[in-house]
Amino acid sequence: MPNDQQAPGEVSYDFSGATVVVTGAGRGIGLEIGRAFVGWGATVVLVDRDGAELAEAARAIGAHGVQADVSVTEDVDRAVRSAVERTGRVDVLVNNAGILRDNVVWKLTDQDWDDVLATHSGGTFRLTRAVVPHMRAQGGGRIINVTSYTGLRGNPGQANYSMAKAGIIGFTKTTAKELARFGITVNAISPNAETRMVASIPDDKLAELAATIPMGRFGSPEEMAPAVGFLASRAAGYITGVVLPVDGGISI
Repeated sequence: MPNDQQAPGEVSYDFSGATVVVTGAGRGIGLEIGRAFVGWGATVVLVDRDGAELAEAARAIGAHGVQADVSVTEDVDRAVRSAVERTGRVDVLVNNAGILRDNVVWKLTDQDWDDVLATHSGGTFRLTRAVVPHMRAQGGGRIINVTSYTGLRGNPGQANYSMAKAGIIGFTKTTAKELARFGITVNAISPNAETRMVASIPDDKLAELAATIPMGRFGSPEEMAPAVGFLASRAAGYITGVVLPVDGGISI
């Protein structure tokens, strides 16, 4: 039987010599994924558009920070170039960057819609496009995208977010088919964790949501990292195009 008290940080993978790029990594899930990969021996490049938060995060975990907006092609290309210049390669990309602009559909503005899709969908596309030539040249790589249960089931007030996250699922499956012949796997996780996004929900609504989770609670950002580590590891070398729920059973 597994030890249910085992801390996420006790899960061990060997990423010595690997370069890992994580977006949306100034805090929350992205930061904890970066922290885990540092612990597993990788050179980690954190990407976030909040420069001050990013600098503190990188310092705290022993990673390198590159301030960039994933919705801007020039920023993305600069971030990937910085990672490659540092080590000569990029082995793992984690597309985690995201924002919220919530409102019911008849009150969403064009800017609300465009900003969310440009960050989630556009960022995932731009980073993937930027790393693929390097992964092809080195003979392989791992891309892990972060999607959401909302992309499959919807959520009132999040038509833009739902569209973006559903699109990431389709993008994951399509790029998995396109890139498999180059030794590049593309997978996704669907997390359910206590993050800044969850923190904005009123306590009574949060309790109602937690009651719908079979495990009775939201996960921690730290609990998301081992799943990403597995999908990036050699053990997952024959797995591509999947969406792995890390959600306490809410998607059942």
